[in-house]
Amino acid sequence: MSLDLSSAGGLDGALLRLARTRGHHPAAERAVAAFSVLGEHGAIWLALGVLGALFCPGRRRAWMRASGVVGGVYLAGCLVKVAVRRPRPKIPDLPPLVPTPTQLSFPSAHASTSFAAASQYAALGLPAAPLYGVATALSLSRLYLGVHYPSDVVAGAAFGAAVGRRWRWRKNPR
Repeated sequence: MSLDLSSAGGLDGALLRLARTRGHHPAAERAVAAFSVLGEHGAIWLALGVLGALFCPGRRRAWMRASGVVGGVYLAGCLVKVAVRRPRPKIPDLPPLVPTPTQLSFPSAHASTSFAAASQYAALGLPAAPLYGVATALSLSRLYLGVHYPSDVVAGAAFGAAVGRRWRWRKNPR
């Protein structure tokens, strides 16, 4: 059995293969694919920010700023993808389970927008545990579906979390 992981080998490749071979059956694959769609282009997180702005009119500006940070992380990640040009994983006997908007892999936009949003929205008062739980699940869904290397997801999560922490809304900025 030959394994072509393009630009990844070692632990990155082994973890990707593990994610693509464990816990897979048609119902689970459909469920994970449907869930993962929520993270496309940061959609669920941008929608949550808009809802926060609509339902918390006294904090509308803070919610819109937080949504802007999430959108900015998405755009910055897209620029990094174009600069790095890492191709998506290709495992001959395990094709990806969903289509992707591009063939570029690094960093994971699902992970970067998810962790930026979790940081931003937790700072605005939403419970952190569920936010980070959904962020983690969306990020890991990309491995399960075979469209990212583990290092893409880790880098995206770290980038999103760092930007999210750096640009968090503060009631009394210094």
